[in-house]
Amino acid sequence: MMDYTKYKIGYYNPPVEPGHIYKWPQKDHIEAAPIWCSVDLRDGNQALVIPMSLEEKLEFFQMLVKIGFKEIEVGFPAASETEFEFMRTLIERNMIPEDVTVQVLTQCRDHIIRKTFEAIKGAPRAIVHFYNSTSVAQREQVFKKSKEEIKQIAIDGAKLVKQLSEEYEGNFLFEYSPESFTGTEPEYAVEVCNAVIEIIDPTPERPIIINLPDTVQMSIPHIYANQVEWCSDHFIKRDSVILSTHPHNDRGTGVAAAELAVLAGAQRVECCLFGNGERTGNVDSVTLAMNMYSHGVDPKLDFSNMPEICEVYERTTRMQVPNRSPYAGSLVFAAFSGSHQDAIAKGMTHYRTTGQHEWNCPYIPVDPTDISRTYDADVIRINSQSGKGGISFLLEENYGYALPSKMREALGYVVKSVSDHEHKELSVSEVFEVFSQTYLNRVSPLNITEVHFVQGTGISASIALEQYGNLVTINGIGNGRLDAVANAIRSNTGYKFRLKHYSEHSLSEGTTSVACSYISLDWEDGVTTWGAGTDDDIIMAGVKALVSAINNKLD
Repeated sequence: MMDYTKYKIGYYNPPVEPGHIYKWPQKDHIEAAPIWCSVDLRDGNQALVIPMSLEEKLEFFQMLVKIGFKEIEVGFPAASETEFEFMRTLIERNMIPEDVTVQVLTQCRDHIIRKTFEAIKGAPRAIVHFYNSTSVAQREQVFKKSKEEIKQIAIDGAKLVKQLSEEYEGNFLFEYSPESFTGTEPEYAVEVCNAVIEIIDPTPERPIIINLPDTVQMSIPHIYANQVEWCSDHFIKRDSVILSTHPHNDRGTGVAAAELAVLAGAQRVECCLFGNGERTGNVDSVTLAMNMYSHGVDPKLDFSNMPEICEVYERTTRMQVPNRSPYAGSLVFAAFSGSHQDAIAKGMTHYRTTGQHEWNCPYIPVDPTDISRTYDADVIRINSQSGKGGISFLLEENYGYALPSKMREALGYVVKSVSDHEHKELSVSEVFEVFSQTYLNRVSPLNITEVHFVQGTGISASIALEQYGNLVTINGIGNGRLDAVANAIRSNTGYKFRLKHYSEHSLSEGTTSVACSYISLDWEDGVTTWGAGTDDDIIMAGVKALVSAINNKLD
């Protein structure tokens, strides 16, 4: 048995202030994108089984720039030679765009800070992110220091980074994190941060970033939002502070924590693609940004080529984007259920026929084509659970066949049976193959190789009929050409059927368009069969559909 008594609620609520009402719960949506800082190349990279090589980091950096990140944490230069060399490569090869700021991470330790400045000297614009842990657990168990001693570490670090920024060539900004913030008393975190702010002496033109990391998730997300808002209200020089959040995902609520933190006043989010990072990962930048996008907010990040981003990510990190990862996973738009497929197909038809701009399709929060996903490969997926709506939607979407309602139902049973017996998902081409073999232009055991019509009192048809290898000429009269052919077959073969449904449409535009016809026949024994036919001539398309429907009875 699991012993739940080992655990207790592990967070520190902000101090209670009489009459205080939190402002963030009154907000119902994020109005604008935060400042995005990718920490893929540091937090994400240090969490990999095999960290990225220099070349892989360069490729990943360029992808982040292409996506639109304007702040990118590129490493911990004092941690390894690769980290140091990467920073120098970016600077010496002039690879940092003018509108992008790189960020480096350092502990508040003298020799590490000095090594960091060696790495970033000459940088056109760099954020020096220094930190020390302030939580009760870290103070008592790791550092065995008092609150004053821990605060002094932050103060000494702030003094040194400010001093070195004046001694080294480059354009430097500052960020401070009370690491393990969520395990720290909020009033103490504010005390330490305000001491750092006092030393750095930021201005609105050159603000300091104060980052409140959800280093280890210890609470329900709204508690973290309360902490963020309370700290925001108690920082000195607030107009010179950019409040940042850095949520992890220990409780699986990293996205929720980040969204609520932004509502609570966070102006900046540190994040990783697809939630990569230590333990259960950092907050997922893709989900956060696409959540805003789905609410009509410009996220300022471009995920329009999601497949390419996934490919680069998986190749360079050797990690996998989970199939159910929001927006990016291979199955997140997939509908196997027949009822879901039917609703999606009808929603797509409505969206197109009405010409509306606003997206509101059942079951699909964003248009998959916005992020380079396709309806056939990513949305309507066919297996034994699928239905007529999705199957017919794929045929029409990819091949132009607009099946009558009852024929969709018949095809649906056939396709599901194939999937069930073969125990696999069927591709669009395989669905079309099932449709073709079952209904389209069938010529065995009965076939009409030639037909001629003569207009008289009615329509006379002279038909070259091949059946089971025997070729004969038969004749028939009817009210129309198709009726004449049907009468000829009935009178000369003894087959007893009644034409129940006939419809037609064009498969393509222009003078070379191909006609498609659909026919259903009711037979004497109560069986209904379907057939489809295509031809350059609409009459022959109907004849081929009739023959196909007959052959479906004769099999």
